[in-house]
Amino acid sequence: MTQDMQSFWPRLGSLTQAADGLCVSGAEINTISSRYARRLTAAAPCHGRNVVIAHGNSARFFVDLLAVWQAGGCAVCVNAGLTPSELGRIVDFVDAACILTVEGQEISSARPVLDLEKADQEADAHPADLDAAALILFTSGTTGDPKGVVHTHRSIQARIALNAQVIGAETLAKTLCTLPTHFGHGLIGNCLSALLTGGDVIIAGASGISLAQQLSTLIDAHDITFMSSVPALWKLALRLSAPPKGGSLRRVHIGSAPLSADLWRSVADWAGAAEVVNMYGITETANWLGGASSKTHTPQDGLLGTLWGGDAAVLTDNGAIAACGEGELLIRTPSLMQGYYQRPDLTDAAFHQGWYRTGDTGRIDGTGVLTLTGRNKSMINNAGIKIYPEELDLLFERHAQVAEACAFGVEDAVSGEAVALAVVPAGDAPDPSALRTWASEHIRAEALPRQIFVLDAIPKTDRGKINRETVRDHCLAQQKATS
Repeated sequence: MTQDMQSFWPRLGSLTQAADGLCVSGAEINTISSRYARRLTAAAPCHGRNVVIAHGNSARFFVDLLAVWQAGGCAVCVNAGLTPSELGRIVDFVDAACILTVEGQEISSARPVLDLEKADQEADAHPADLDAAALILFTSGTTGDPKGVVHTHRSIQARIALNAQVIGAETLAKTLCTLPTHFGHGLIGNCLSALLTGGDVIIAGASGISLAQQLSTLIDAHDITFMSSVPALWKLALRLSAPPKGGSLRRVHIGSAPLSADLWRSVADWAGAAEVVNMYGITETANWLGGASSKTHTPQDGLLGTLWGGDAAVLTDNGAIAACGEGELLIRTPSLMQGYYQRPDLTDAAFHQGWYRTGDTGRIDGTGVLTLTGRNKSMINNAGIKIYPEELDLLFERHAQVAEACAFGVEDAVSGEAVALAVVPAGDAPDPSALRTWASEHIRAEALPRQIFVLDAIPKTDRGKINRETVRDHCLAQQKATS
């Protein structure tokens, strides 16, 4: 890797914050991030070490990210909404050299907490090579066993190059960032694919209903050509925002959660001449693997299209690897992760004869078109944010009034899935409101159970195992009977 981002990514684009109009050119990003890399090296040498970036969704976030890379460090991007205990768990697990923060963000830690804008000492910074760890994104582990996906500079570069090749420079010219920058879809797919190949990124800043209401206004005001988001945003935007009038929008990606054929068609109508692509990607493959466009495919539930580089296969019920057919989807791609941080057990289990096991079931036809037929059943997908119920079980079972807990997803019209929880009391029945208040000190808002059911016992299989679907159905039936 070379000495600054401008030479490593020679077509570095600009960043604009829609909320306040702040605009930073590619040349300015390079200058500032190089300066911050020298400050980081002086304050907390991080070459070959991990640096936690505890803020996000701003021009400053991307400057700090590039500074970490120029200083030879590995960036650990986390949700700025983590509680102190969640953040502390991640910081300790990665043995962070330091934590990067911004003015107004209060973080207490025994490790160095740095605001690089205010640091005043500098030292020579030396970037790492292409095969060094560049990025750790956590898919679980803030309350339970950590599961951090490690990407190298090479795997990130491979994914961005493939994305840019398929999408095209003209389409990536003006990209709207609508997603959090601490997970792969928002960071790598939505933003870095444009920014590091010469495209300008406009950071929406708003989220939820506020973003949905102003979506077309943002698109027209900034001549947006490309955007990517999750189905939950579109469920709101189609009700709250009229279609854009400027005609700049060329391409829309939708991913991180299942996209129904009906919603796909509705977004295509809203987007006018722009093509709408149902995306398939996972953190372990640096986000997008491929997609199906409304311009070339008739929208269908589960239709994923073809891969953008790499190979796909299925692991059939009899254990064979087949190029077409139905089974667990297997992937080989140059953007594949290095592994799970400090978890060789998980890394080994994720591969089968050199193929990455996605955990998703699907079908591949004779032309290489993928269709998803099933997903990891235990994971709760809240508007693209992945929540692992096993972690919530362990957390709530630490409460003095809970003997056993089982978290599960329930259907939600806006976010796709919301968290619900069944508990067995340890003595007197706990008050659900008090349990939520207690949990809010330990977990982020989207992981808080919307409903808490108090049961005499958690339903189990004849092998003594929990089936979360059975628990969910039992709780909802009980609720219906008493309503």
